[in-house]
This record gives sequence, C-alpha cells and structure tokens, in this order.
Amino acid sequence: MLISEAYAQAAAPAAGATGGLMSMLPLVLMFVVLYFVMIRPQMKRQKETRAMLEALTKGDEVVTQGGVIGRISKLGDTFVHLEVANGVELQVQRAAIVQVLPKGTVK
Repeated sequence: MLISEAYAQAAAPAAGATGGLMSMLPLVLMFVVLYFVMIRPQMKRQKETRAMLEALTKGDEVVTQGGVIGRISKLGDTFVHLEVANGVELQVQRAAIVQVLPKGTVK
C-alpha cells in the first residue's frame, strides 16, 4: 500500500537510438555539400587540364604559368620547346602550360 506500481519504460531506448542518428545527420550533410561544392569541380578541372596537355601538338600556341607566350616547336614526354621569337627557344615542363591559344594569336 505504501509502494506504488512501477511501469516499464520500453520507449526510452528507441528514442535514444534515433537521437544518435540525428546527431550524425549534419555531419553527413556537410560532407555531401563539400563534395559537390569543392571536390567534384576540382576533379573536373584536373581532368580537363590532363586532356589539354595530352592533346598538345607541334605548332600549337600556348601560355605558360609564368605568362610566356610561344609556339611549340618540339614535344617530349615531360618537356616542351617553345619558340618565343625568331631563333629564341625555351624549354619548359609540360605541366607549366596552362592554356592553348587559338591559331594566329602569336605573330
């Protein structure tokens, strides 16, 4: 008579499990946003650069990272020879080329 009846709390553990899952949801959402905003565009840019460097041919007019504009006179696996003026030739790394210009840009 002095002791009241006790009831089991079956719903409490189920609420705790969903609370743990809900606390991880913002972290997962941040990673998804980071992937689509930063990682995916960077991978696309790298793929385009790699394709541009592989497609270089003799006679292409290019710009290097340092801003030097020239015409490709010789191609190697890792190095490219650029003719920047009549009789002046520079040897640069293939990775230093950042842009291929339209034909007729260099005079």
